Amino acid sequence: MDSTFYADIILPVPLPRLFTYQIPEEWTSAIVPGMRVVVPFGNKKYYSGVVYSLHDQKPEAYETKEIISILDKQPVVNEVQLNFWRWIADYYMCTLGEVYKAALPSGLKLESQTKVHYNADWLSGAKLNAKETIVLDYLAEKKTASIQDLNNITEMKNSLPVIKSLLDKQAVFVSERLKDSYKPKTKKVLQLAPEYSHEQKLQNAFTELSRAKKQLNALMVFFTMIGGAHKNNYAKTIDKNELKKKSGASTTVLNELISKGLFIEIETTISRLDTDATSTKGMHNLNPIQQKARQQIQQQFALKDAVLLHGVTSSGKTEIYIQLIQEQIKQGKQVLYLLPEIALTTQITSRLKLVFGNQIGIYHSKYSDAERVEVWNDILNKENYKVVIGVRSSIFLPFDNLGLIIIDEEHENTYKQFDPAPRYHARDAALVLAHMHKAKVLLGTATPSIETYRNTQVGKYGLVELFERFEGIKMPRIQTVNVREEKRKKKMSSDFSPLLVEEVGRALENGEQAILFQNRRGFSPYLECAQCSWVPKCKYCDVSLTYHKHINQLVCHYCGHSNYLPRTCSACESPALHTKGFGTEKIEEDIRIIFPEAKVVRMDLDTSRTRKSHENIIRSFERSEVDILIGTQMISKGLDFDKVSVVGILNADSMLNYPDFRAFERSFQMMAQVGGRAGRKNKQGTVIIQTANPDNPVILDVVNNNFKNHYQNELAERETYKYPPFYRLIYLTIKHKNANIANQAADYFGQYLRGIFNERVVGPQAPPISKIQNWHIRKVMLKLESGVSLPKIKTMLRSAIDTVVSHPGFKAVVIQADVDPM
Repeated sequence: MDSTFYADIILPVPLPRLFTYQIPEEWTSAIVPGMRVVVPFGNKKYYSGVVYSLHDQKPEAYETKEIISILDKQPVVNEVQLNFWRWIADYYMCTLGEVYKAALPSGLKLESQTKVHYNADWLSGAKLNAKETIVLDYLAEKKTASIQDLNNITEMKNSLPVIKSLLDKQAVFVSERLKDSYKPKTKKVLQLAPEYSHEQKLQNAFTELSRAKKQLNALMVFFTMIGGAHKNNYAKTIDKNELKKKSGASTTVLNELISKGLFIEIETTISRLDTDATSTKGMHNLNPIQQKARQQIQQQFALKDAVLLHGVTSSGKTEIYIQLIQEQIKQGKQVLYLLPEIALTTQITSRLKLVFGNQIGIYHSKYSDAERVEVWNDILNKENYKVVIGVRSSIFLPFDNLGLIIIDEEHENTYKQFDPAPRYHARDAALVLAHMHKAKVLLGTATPSIETYRNTQVGKYGLVELFERFEGIKMPRIQTVNVREEKRKKKMSSDFSPLLVEEVGRALENGEQAILFQNRRGFSPYLECAQCSWVPKCKYCDVSLTYHKHINQLVCHYCGHSNYLPRTCSACESPALHTKGFGTEKIEEDIRIIFPEAKVVRMDLDTSRTRKSHENIIRSFERSEVDILIGTQMISKGLDFDKVSVVGILNADSMLNYPDFRAFERSFQMMAQVGGRAGRKNKQGTVIIQTANPDNPVILDVVNNNFKNHYQNELAERETYKYPPFYRLIYLTIKHKNANIANQAADYFGQYLRGIFNERVVGPQAPPISKIQNWHIRKVMLKLESGVSLPKIKTMLRSAIDTVVSHPGFKAVVIQADVDPM
């Protein structure tokens, strides 16, 4: 017997272990780690899992089941990936199954799908109710159906009770079948049948078709499309739909030619990806400042594995990236280009495709699952893509020869995955991935995170600075407006100061563009009763409902629950309900009134839910078809527009006042990044910051473009109050549907942890939003000084979590760990 008698399998279940299955004897030499296999789990479920390791140690604790089938001829996950998955699971305190679910596109995971079958041997006699009759009649015709099909035809949310009743009456039976959610895209092509390669046979065919004019014409067009009736062309195939279009023939006409044996119809697999050859241009020459920065990066790479390129907005960082990518491709290496937002991929992709053509692949959630599977397979099989542009999930792709990872806008909190597990930070995980590949990492930003910048100061990362804008363009002129004073003097036009209105008006007169930034979507953050101050809240979350005027509904931005706008106050029945505050939707409405001739577009989650929608907005703004772009943080970074001369930040205080130790850091980054969209070509731009507190130190640092002062202030405060980068944080979230049990479990957990970690434990306490989707939330924070053993700490934490959730009163309590929270 081969020594690889058992396989440890990673299954997509949140259980802290691998599952051992027996390998059938005939597969012992065929199966290797990284392949997908189908295995039974429980009584009726089947899962596709990934083989983690092979061995000959039979488990003693349980009887092993056999692997049912092998899905792959070669591994879909390589050895480096499996090691990376293990690191993610260990570091971020989750299971390998949770990493597997996050890492693989859905199309590579199989699901157990219940199928219901009609029992042809059923002897009618039992009395059926109306819904049972509908289901049985449907099955009698279709023979088999999924649960979802039956839900649809019965118009029930859950048809299982009906199915169970029919099962009891033996009218139907069920089976569990695996559903493969990835289906290759195919097209039908036509080829001349081999026997018609003989000249006489082909001549006879033309003669026979002389009366069938449409068929004859289709045949003639076919020969034109393959390049003529030469023997060298006879093996060529033509897309059936293309032939229909060019010849004007119907499907019936072409099918007649197939039935007569002239054509052979072949179904062939095609890619969903754009792999056609594209025209490319050479790289731009770097100016002397960029050239010096590039040389410094290469010198630093000789000494360090990671380098920070700290370059002001519009300093030409992307051109330096392109040069470095080209070097890696010449060496036969792969490059991963990480971006924090899907919205950025449109412009970056266009720029890189001009240089690298179809060697560029794109990977993010706005692509269909089938497209993501094909990107995965392209990289796995080393076909086209040498460079992948993607968001955080791109770190899981099957690279085998990675040379460089570029992390653009490295400071962005969107690199952090919040829910579900694994709660990884793509920037930090990418550094580990690069180390596994012996690759280099380039972090780029105009506003570095405090942790990253400190790593350059203590010698862990290299540092290259680029403080001049490309072609000598001046940094934007930043002005603040005290909105408290402007409102007191009654000078505000809705939510716009006179200075902002004047500057936007001047830009429009000069044929230039403006960007208005408000980091809140919707029309108004909340409604309020003028009589009793009642505010409508979500019944599932502890948060006020946001008013969206275009759908005339109040919407919860946490769970999606919505209500129609009430006519009267639910507390005092007064009709005096007024909107409070403003979101992007209200800004859009008001700015159209102030500038009725301007073309205005809004870019936020409501208008950019699909890949095409945000691509269309960006492209129309690039082509100057839009005068004023209003948006949330989507527009705050990385986008490069030639004609933007004015940027307005409408409510700087909302960011500054957020109850989080990173609030000042994020506010500085957001304002500096948004302001950087102004004056990027030809002339100096203007940035207007509207605030009730223009003397706030963060706003002063933004106005003076003084990152160093901001960094020193933040660092001193973090050290005083024991926050990163001086301390590591782990957040522990305690959740339960009952508020009392959540409180009791949190108190018990907090006391238990204090017995182990002493003063390092902070809490438990309720977060600012203490209920989401009916889950009551409490948080405990663990502050860990540098030098402590993180693996040992995490082992003790897992033991503490197990102790709490195994307590008789806390069986339904959920405790989640978030390592290095944002």
